[in-house]
Amino acid sequence: MSQNLSDLTTALLTAAKSAGADSADALALEATAMSIEVLNAKLEQAERSEGTEIGLRVIVGQKQACVSASDTKLATIATMAERAVAMAKEAPDDAGVGLARPDQLATSFDSQMLDLCDPHPEPDAETLKDQAARAEDAALSHEGISQVQSASARYVRRSVHIAATNGLSAGYQRTYSGIGCVAITGVGTDMERDYYDDSRVHRADLISPEEIGTKAAMRTLQRAGARKPKTGAYPVIFDERVARSLVGHVLAACNGASIVRGSSWLRDALGQQILPSGLSITENPLRKRTMGSRAFDAEGLATETRDIVKDGILTGWTLDLATGRKLGMPSTGNATRGTSAPPSPSNFNIALTAGDVSRDQLLRDMGTGMLITSMIGSSINATTGDYSRGASGFWVENGEIKYPVNECTIAGNLHEMLATIIPANDAQPHLSHVVPSLLVQGLTLAGE
Repeated sequence: MSQNLSDLTTALLTAAKSAGADSADALALEATAMSIEVLNAKLEQAERSEGTEIGLRVIVGQKQACVSASDTKLATIATMAERAVAMAKEAPDDAGVGLARPDQLATSFDSQMLDLCDPHPEPDAETLKDQAARAEDAALSHEGISQVQSASARYVRRSVHIAATNGLSAGYQRTYSGIGCVAITGVGTDMERDYYDDSRVHRADLISPEEIGTKAAMRTLQRAGARKPKTGAYPVIFDERVARSLVGHVLAACNGASIVRGSSWLRDALGQQILPSGLSITENPLRKRTMGSRAFDAEGLATETRDIVKDGILTGWTLDLATGRKLGMPSTGNATRGTSAPPSPSNFNIALTAGDVSRDQLLRDMGTGMLITSMIGSSINATTGDYSRGASGFWVENGEIKYPVNECTIAGNLHEMLATIIPANDAQPHLSHVVPSLLVQGLTLAGE
């Protein structure tokens, strides 16, 4: 590590107090990121970035301000603190502003138990190039693949330290590696494409580049000859790679910031049934080797497993300290933040209760409708839950896939959609959002 991140946060807090802040918290980040793309087995693009960023939030009374910089010299830190205090004095009062009380802080800040950092040395550029090239070669080896739009490999290592004048001082490291491939079939206006991508905390857990390229090719070849589906009201299956977007709409509507603003379609649903009985949405920030894991949040509070929805019933909001204070509720330990903004609530690892049947069985149960594998655009009314998105996938008749479809729009209302979902058992357990394919009844399809 080129600089001691703990020392940087200490210097920021000292400068903030000297500049007149009543209290303050500081964040220091150091990251190395590499990305390699190949085209026709040759290097197409190579990027590497290394840097340190620092952020400071100062509190004066019930006012706050945030400043950030990538220059870590002591003179810069002093100037940051002076400007932040001056900005805070001009800011409006905010009833939610304030650090955690010392007794609210986590009793342990040990993140090693979560195994979030690959101990092996970072890969060199040649290794990443080889991984990308192997994925590209595997995709091109399949007859019908006309070209590979992109094949890439990446690696990120990130170190974080947060500190505050309430005694908080904690840090952690995390890594992730990934390989992706986008393949194309056909030419001109008949082109279709699809992809496969794998990202893991530890490089050793990645599936092989050959498997990634092959899966990208097979998905793409299935898209050949796509046309518009029929227009009408039909059941729809959201494939597991897009089903998590439905759960994402629930999470956004349960976010404390949305509830405080009154801009949530679930704002009056606390304690009510929003999913079928037997289904729960569980948050578990303590899963090992998972990208969404963390032992403590950005305000130093311990994270813990909780049910956001239990047996279909909405049980609570996702809160940081500020949104919790405004709603008269305790924080759920979900604060996140960057260097240039105050904390805000966000979710970590999420899982929806799995079903008992495969996706193929769901297709048979659906009969006639659409299997959605890709979505574009978004028109979601945050207040009413009205839902409309572009989609592509496959038309299904009598429980069997008949042909690929594209250029269609699906529409409905999230209240009604979620009330009827039926999950399959095909969720990918290594993802931070573990959501299986979902059968949804009665959506409107606009196609031919």
